[in-house]
Amino acid sequence: MRTSTRTLLAAALVLGVAAGPALTPAFAAPRAVEAPRAGATPSADATPSAVAAPAVTGATAHPASPDLSTVIAGLPRTDATAALVRVGGSEGAWRGSAGVHDLVSGAPADPAARFRAGSVTKVFTAATVLQLASERRIDLDRTARSYLPELIPGRYATVTVRQLLNHTHGIPAPELAVGDTVEEWYAHRFDVHSPEDMVRSATAKPREFRPGTKQHYLNIGYTIAGLIVERVTGDRYEHQVERRILRPLGLRDTCLPGEAAELAGPYNHGYQTMRLDDGTTGLRDVSVWGVTDGWAAGDLVSTTADLERFTRALFAGRVVRGPLLEEMFTLPKVADLKSGDPAAYSAGLSMKRLGGREVWGKTGGRWGYNAAIASTRDGARTLVYSVNSTDAKGQDMNPTALNLMVAAYGLPD
Repeated sequence: MRTSTRTLLAAALVLGVAAGPALTPAFAAPRAVEAPRAGATPSADATPSAVAAPAVTGATAHPASPDLSTVIAGLPRTDATAALVRVGGSEGAWRGSAGVHDLVSGAPADPAARFRAGSVTKVFTAATVLQLASERRIDLDRTARSYLPELIPGRYATVTVRQLLNHTHGIPAPELAVGDTVEEWYAHRFDVHSPEDMVRSATAKPREFRPGTKQHYLNIGYTIAGLIVERVTGDRYEHQVERRILRPLGLRDTCLPGEAAELAGPYNHGYQTMRLDDGTTGLRDVSVWGVTDGWAAGDLVSTTADLERFTRALFAGRVVRGPLLEEMFTLPKVADLKSGDPAAYSAGLSMKRLGGREVWGKTGGRWGYNAAIASTRDGARTLVYSVNSTDAKGQDMNPTALNLMVAAYGLPD
């Protein structure tokens, strides 16, 4: 795919490192293949392994869409060192993995590995808030200040909980005193950022717009939402997510690591392109990196199997039940602050039309890792992936991740 086309597609697909794709009947039919080793090309005749599943049937290949197995063939490449993919739903299933566990050993990527899911965390946070709303412990129309009067100043007195979740609150991003380059961020990778300090930093600044009039995708609304969860429950945010979502769904390989910088359990190493100690530019292992700057907005660690189970349960109404589930599928009728386009974010999810259908989902990026969950509203086609991107927080969507979206769902409308 040419760079210009990829950039245009990225602009259409990426929603603040949180894309929501949409399914089309005309998508590339993936094949059930064995996970390729580094540099290997999957074969249609390969013996299925633990990472293979029945091929999707009855699908017509889209002329502009690559095959899923082709997308991940040949890893590691310049843009990514590994990829884990699961496609599911009533229209068929496919699983694949490719690339390496790490660049030193060159061992094959572990298809059951854990990874940093970044802003996919927001879906779990929104679901937790909506569960509390269903219990009448949180009112979506009540102001954030009424829950956190000592933390939210008067200039943000009218911001509601719903506006925190759908990014229409007008609160700017905090100043983290880290730096502007990846090298500066790397030097501060073990810094601990408290959510309260991040909220104080953000709310000390003038508002970006009058609450409820525009949309600007930022983490800060979810940081505040996490603190509201703690205030109304008298419990840690992490424990509430575990009690309400992780344990009921049996997501045993998913966690919120808090201040731990090391990935718990087996993981495929993440790498980031940056300036190295000798002055050259190359790949640095960034698997060990603190995530307290993300907290309730971006610190989740999971697996593709767990995220697939969560996605199926969420879209089936088994995580958030009843009318409140509609909050996750309702876009505010405002414009995006930067582009002027119609709002693309709901409470926790985002939406994009691809190939003639709506798909709702969320992507996330942490250094060395990109992840996504997505599904049609009826659950006919789900997609979960982890891509070990070498520029996971870059301006454009990672090429491998982008091509996975296109292969699974077709081109943007």
